[in-house]
Amino acid sequence: MGKTAADEKILSYNDVVLRQIDLDILSGPYYLNDRIIEFYFSYFSSCHESRDVFLVPPSIAFWIINCPDVEGLKDFVEPLKLAEKELVIFPVNDNVDVSLAGGGNHWSLLAYERNANVFVHHDSNHGMNGMQARKLFRAVVGYIGDSDVASKAKYVECTDSPLQMNGYDCGVYVTAIARAICSWYKSSEQKNNTQGLWFSAVKVQVTPSAVTEMRKEILLLIRSLMENK
Repeated sequence: MGKTAADEKILSYNDVVLRQIDLDILSGPYYLNDRIIEFYFSYFSSCHESRDVFLVPPSIAFWIINCPDVEGLKDFVEPLKLAEKELVIFPVNDNVDVSLAGGGNHWSLLAYERNANVFVHHDSNHGMNGMQARKLFRAVVGYIGDSDVASKAKYVECTDSPLQMNGYDCGVYVTAIARAICSWYKSSEQKNNTQGLWFSAVKVQVTPSAVTEMRKEILLLIRSLMENK
């Protein structure tokens, strides 16, 4: 079968290739796919370069969660050098079928902060992805540092995380929460607040109206990059 208009390539950014369907998704009230989230993570990382911060692409986080064997996981995770990062943000998807790329129905976010040695799960739909987030935590915790660091690392389910108001904005919440956490990390606030972490910053910055604007912002960003390519 031939390619449709939806499959047309519209932009290559770093290692991410966006297609017309991605613009359609952002334009309408639709669930974000992994390409859009990977694009935004890549763009944000390029604009705010830091050796301490790692925004993990969705495809990598998905494989870590669903990797079938220990040795395969080790070969995959070790090159990421997680032990050298101070802040790591993983998108979490509920897809369990490794043969179905881009599957799943819900996105959430798992963030690791080294000073507090804690993994925090932010889920905009009442902890729906809790099982997948814990699976990811168990898979990566042994790679964040030496055995002492790993054994003391905590997993926290953020019960006060901002909640989506519909059935399709979970991916936009992931991008908005990731941006809020990174902004907190780069601010002086994080130096004086390891116990409360970024929770208050996320609560203030990630509101339903801010998420609506975030969707528009990503769409306009892509269109701007298309015009200037």
